[in-house]
Amino acid sequence: MQSLLRWGIENSPQDPIVPPPVPRQDIDPGIIDHILGKPDAELMKEALAIAKDESKSEDDRMTALDNFEMLIEQIDNANNISALNMWPQIHKLLGSDSDVIKANTLWIIGTAVQNNPAAQKACLSFPSDPLSVILSILSSSSESGATRSKAAYALSGLLKHNAEAVRSLEKANGWNTFKQALHDSDITVRRKIAFLLNTLLLPSTISSSPSSSSGAARIHGDTHEQPTADPQAIHPNSHGGMTPGSCETSTMASEAMEKFGVIDSAIDALVNPTPHGTDGEHEGDADLSEKLVRLLFTYLTNGPNGHLDRDKRFDALRWLKENLDNGEHWDLGQGEVKELERMLS
Repeated sequence: MQSLLRWGIENSPQDPIVPPPVPRQDIDPGIIDHILGKPDAELMKEALAIAKDESKSEDDRMTALDNFEMLIEQIDNANNISALNMWPQIHKLLGSDSDVIKANTLWIIGTAVQNNPAAQKACLSFPSDPLSVILSILSSSSESGATRSKAAYALSGLLKHNAEAVRSLEKANGWNTFKQALHDSDITVRRKIAFLLNTLLLPSTISSSPSSSSGAARIHGDTHEQPTADPQAIHPNSHGGMTPGSCETSTMASEAMEKFGVIDSAIDALVNPTPHGTDGEHEGDADLSEKLVRLLFTYLTNGPNGHLDRDKRFDALRWLKENLDNGEHWDLGQGEVKELERMLS
């Protein structure tokens, strides 16, 4: 009976109303790309290929680097730089004769490594010694102010929460480079370096104890039972997932700043700032002063050494009092201002 039914179905005429099925045709991948957009990895490859091509116009290469930088703002794409073996090509662009190509490449490096320990390690792992290369760009008077500023941005991303990189600064002459950069003719460079130095002095906030917050509540006298909260997941590629020792830079930075006279140079930059502007027509800068005062405060309060030459201490205190009389507070709280005065006295 089953065989007879199957034979009847197979040999019955097709319904004239229903057309026979059309064989499936594969869709052109180009159409899919047009509708959905190309994968980011392909866009990164295309952008970098244009950026490397010296036969292209400088504008086209700059646009390609801009597009690349926007793509790697996503951390997964930034990590794909290693997977796609792009770091050697990016490093090579640092040697470009074009100032703007070099500046945009530094921008890419700074964005890729920002809060990204895997990218930090990958970028610095090549024998071309990219840290020294970027430091040499920062210290070069032949580079434009914009390029030196981008070098400061890249260094900030590479060094933040990166004890190994900070440890290598001495060999790369980094601390002396920072001393010089505090007197750079470009005020933006000075601001970024002052901010970077302050960041390196800040103790790591990474906690090795998941119960530290509840402990803090008990220390402050809160005896009520605290609701139990699920611990926040830590991304495997984040500084929160690393050991405190690999992220802690404050001690070695404080020691190096004393050893190489970086703090003395910062006080000079505060008290006797280098004129800036196209023709050196400007003296002083409120934003820079704020960052340098904060750097000095952090060095004296958080640093394990906090040592200052007596003459420099006197210069800083005199400048501080003169400007306090003019109503300046440099974004410090009243208590912080008093504490800074006390430490300088």
